[in-house]
Amino acid sequence: QVQLVESGGGLVQPGGSLRLSCAASGTIFRLSDMHWYRQAPGKERELVAGITSGGHTNYIDSVKGRFTISRDNGKNTVYLQMNGLKPEDTAVYYCNLHLRITTYWGQGIQVTVSS
Repeated sequence: QVQLVESGGGLVQPGGSLRLSCAASGTIFRLSDMHWYRQAPGKERELVAGITSGGHTNYIDSVKGRFTISRDNGKNTVYLQMNGLKPEDTAVYYCNLHLRITTYWGQGIQVTVSS
């Protein structure tokens, strides 16, 4: 069993920054691909950023140049550094771990960008 716990969300003004963290239990973290998803009110959940076990990253076009995903295998933690935040980034952000055919989800953490 794997548990994912997100932290670092909150309320920030447009143009501000937040750093989300997702700490994973278990021993499979370093072998897994990690992702951040988000779901805004009334909208479908979307993939925001991903990082493979080897460190390759990818991003949805709307966050390229603003968000950075990274991982620390020694701490079993994946991060999402969010800079230049916009109101349209407001959503519940979910950490996701994927290994082979198995996925695990965090509980979600609120990010609100508003003046």
